[in-house]
Amino acid sequence: MSKILVIDDEKATLNMFKMLLTVYGHEVLTAENGEEGISVFDTEKPDLVMTDIKMPGMDGLQVLGKIKSISPDSEVIVITGHGDMDLAIKALNLDATDFLNKPVKREELEKALQLSADRIKFARSRQRDINLTLEDDLAVINITGNLTSKSEGLLLDVFDEALATAKGNFLLIFEEKSSINGAAMDSLFKLVEKARTRGCGVHIAGLSENFRSVLHSMGVTQMASVYETEAEARRSL
Repeated sequence: MSKILVIDDEKATLNMFKMLLTVYGHEVLTAENGEEGISVFDTEKPDLVMTDIKMPGMDGLQVLGKIKSISPDSEVIVITGHGDMDLAIKALNLDATDFLNKPVKREELEKALQLSADRIKFARSRQRDINLTLEDDLAVINITGNLTSKSEGLLLDVFDEALATAKGNFLLIFEEKSSINGAAMDSLFKLVEKARTRGCGVHIAGLSENFRSVLHSMGVTQMASVYETEAEARRSL
């Protein structure tokens, strides 16, 4: 079962989606405009958002853009009217998962839901790239893959989970062959800053000398301790 948020200014459409998606076994949240939808998204973190593209106030493209700015890996299906192909293409260019034409046909809805489910499954399989384990006073985050802009949501989730444990120290271990690109560096900077403001000590180990130099140039080493190896980091704790 997935948690699905449906945003549409027509109550009849909301009721139709709620009834149909509930029958399919999903938990359904609804919002009658874009602003309310963004608020619900922030609070409930649904697996999938379905939004009408033409709404008064914040339209569907603006909703899509806002959600992607909050959570780039979120799945969003836009609902268009027949003949709105230009809007559908704009939505796909903004990384929408798929689009549905009104009136929505059950077969097309099922295909879009399956596509979304497949993408969510793939994204969750990547969670093995970033893992959190807890030790006495230490939250250990192991990174085994490549951190990119697409890792931002997962990295944020893991950091938030680590912060919720109230552990005093974070240790980020980049395993052999893992790497981090520029966009992920920016995300890491913000997360280290966030952890520091919560009073947590942040320690980073395993990155090559080149990456350590980049962290230093970005000012990360002013907020976190950076080590060549995990063993070196652990000896300092």
